[in-house]
Amino acid sequence: MPSSISDANRLLRSVFGFDTYRPGQKEIVEAVLEGRDVLAVLPTGGGKSLCYQLPALVLDGLSLVISPLIALMRDQLSALLELGVEAAALNSAMDAQSYQETSAAVRSGKIKLLYLAPESLFTPRILSLLEACPPQRIIVDEAHCISRWGHDFRPDYRQISRLRERFPAAPCLALTATATAMVRDDITQSLELRNPLVHVAGFDRPALMLRVEAKRDSRQKLLGFVKERPGSSGIVYC
Repeated sequence: MPSSISDANRLLRSVFGFDTYRPGQKEIVEAVLEGRDVLAVLPTGGGKSLCYQLPALVLDGLSLVISPLIALMRDQLSALLELGVEAAALNSAMDAQSYQETSAAVRSGKIKLLYLAPESLFTPRILSLLEACPPQRIIVDEAHCISRWGHDFRPDYRQISRLRERFPAAPCLALTATATAMVRDDITQSLELRNPLVHVAGFDRPALMLRVEAKRDSRQKLLGFVKERPGSSGIVYC
């Protein structure tokens, strides 16, 4: 373990370009390196992806990432490939040749991080691929979708527990930006997390301010808002 965390610290700088961890990241990374199950609730912008990407580079074998959105996969893959990390995704947006080439790279052991959508997990070709190259870690992004209180968005999330039955030795890291105590308990039970580290971060964002005002003279308020910030960009939700 000491050498693993020292390797992680080194790669944090050399690959990702960070000198320090964000709050909570180091504890989660250490738990993943120890082979523990983890449930991590970190706010948007809190650095959830680093919590599994960094251990994937330190440890041997394939890290399987279950992610709900192809656009999110593409963003993360683009960033990882730019950093020189061997990562890939298999999804319905790929043509047959790209799919076959990526599958071959996974089978060869070249890929460290493989992204899949929950709907594809139990298709014959994915099951065959995972049997040939068993995941050493299972990462569930947007894990609140697993809960019976919030799974209507992606019902296939409820089937992820079957994956754990197939690969019981693979520890699981479940990540989400929001989960009540009830939802956290449901995620833990649904994924059969074993003595997990449960990390719940605070949600205070010092750089953000929320304020509610009565809607009066909205056009003038909007113009005033823009004039007060010359040369600055921004977003106004209507």
